[in-house]
Amino acid sequence: MDRLIKIFEVLPEEADKITSDPGHPHQHDFEELLIGTEGVLEHFIDFKSEQIEAPFISFVTKGKVHRVVPKTKDGKCHVWGIRFKSEFIPETAFHLYSFFNNEANIALHGGACFNRLVQTCEMMHDELQQEDPDLSVVKHLLSALFVMIESDRAKSHDFDIQEASQNKTFTQFLKLLEDNYKHNDGVEFYAEQLHMTSRNLNQITHKLLHQSVSEIIETRKLMEAKRLMTSTDKTISEIAFEIGYNEKSYFSKVFKKKSGQTPTEFREEMKKLI
Repeated sequence: MDRLIKIFEVLPEEADKITSDPGHPHQHDFEELLIGTEGVLEHFIDFKSEQIEAPFISFVTKGKVHRVVPKTKDGKCHVWGIRFKSEFIPETAFHLYSFFNNEANIALHGGACFNRLVQTCEMMHDELQQEDPDLSVVKHLLSALFVMIESDRAKSHDFDIQEASQNKTFTQFLKLLEDNYKHNDGVEFYAEQLHMTSRNLNQITHKLLHQSVSEIIETRKLMEAKRLMTSTDKTISEIAFEIGYNEKSYFSKVFKKKSGQTPTEFREEMKKLI
């Protein structure tokens, strides 16, 4: 995707085209949120297929193999689609991974709560249609959208006790991470703060994100680096030091390994996009 965020609508005509030629399961390098107000979504994800009727939400985290096929029901289909780079809202990206990891598709009740989601999509769409859209407004609206989704889901869903406990621990880990990721603390620090062993904490992160604690810490650092390269004029060396890398060369090596670009190449690309 060549933008930080994109919002679009899928209506009956487009749904029929996708249904007739659904393509193959694939991966993408952005996050995708679908909010269905009418119609049906056939979703292949995590190597299983599921069909869900509107109203629904579906969230696909970056890198997951999936295929979505929106379909009409009684001749109707309306799905809002939002695609965004994880660095657009790095403050909540990891939380989303935990929140949707085991349940990408969620059926919702209609009514006032769901209507707020639709209205927020409309506001985001209207802002992005402006000649000079204010991305900070769009960012706050997107963050608010996920807060509303989480609130609605919490009211209408029951969770497995063990899974809920693991998600609670993971959420606590993420909060600790937000306060400490710029330091050079490793897995032992976080495990100690959570009163558990490093092994158990790694088991939880592997189950929820398929990553070790060390990988998650590193990814969070690089997400912040991307945000700083996009929103500030700080040098690469300054950014590297700010997020806990003492050597620019090592930071650049890690960044390229994870992102496929050098920090300078990434910054130049973001300048063109913004």
